[in-house]
Amino acid sequence: MAGHSKWANIKHRKARQDAKRAKIWTKVIREVTVAARLGGGDPADNPRLRAAVDGALSVNMPRDTIDRAIARGAGGHDGGDVEELVYEGYGPGGVAILVEAMTDNRKRTAAEVRHTFSKYGGNLGTYGSVAYLFSRRGIIGLAPGTDEELVMEVALESGAEDIESDEDGRLSVITEPADFGPVLDALREAGLEPEHAGTVMLPSVTSPCDEDTAASALRLIDALDDLDDVQNVHSNGDFPDSVLEGA
Repeated sequence: MAGHSKWANIKHRKARQDAKRAKIWTKVIREVTVAARLGGGDPADNPRLRAAVDGALSVNMPRDTIDRAIARGAGGHDGGDVEELVYEGYGPGGVAILVEAMTDNRKRTAAEVRHTFSKYGGNLGTYGSVAYLFSRRGIIGLAPGTDEELVMEVALESGAEDIESDEDGRLSVITEPADFGPVLDALREAGLEPEHAGTVMLPSVTSPCDEDTAASALRLIDALDDLDDVQNVHSNGDFPDSVLEGA
């Protein structure tokens, strides 16, 4: 049980992003559709789709909207012309930034990402420059007051990799992507309903930032996240709560 949660910093940013409901839904639908196209429409046999569906449910997307997106993707009627791209770079203070995009126009997306990095004091890097700092993991978050011993027992027995806690008493169950679905099912069967569930890129090391650096880095991250073709923006910045909460 880690004393400091790597997920805690990401969680605060996610709460800010989720407030942009319309744009979040657009990105979630795109991920569900492409996941279904690439791996099939059955979440039980497609870990990426399972994580996408649970991510959609966590932002209160209606089930019928999710099902229609799955049907479009699995039927090959949507997402076929979309290319997945990853951009890597550095923000103010040397914060590592990983950008995941889906696009039907590689040149347009590359130009927009490059311009945004430059405009907000960052530098677009070369392939592999920061990706090695991140690994994809499933994250299942549980509310304060949840029975910690029960969480540990159920999660570890069902294949979880680790359990972290933050200063607010929230628990985060971390899994390999392939184990995300089975662990989530086991927790729910034990009566442990998560606050949120999905996949993120967790950094192996974080980069501490003072308030000024954090504010500058977050402006870049938010600007990248606002680009239409960008699905997710990940960073290894360890940002002060005062900046995250005041932004």
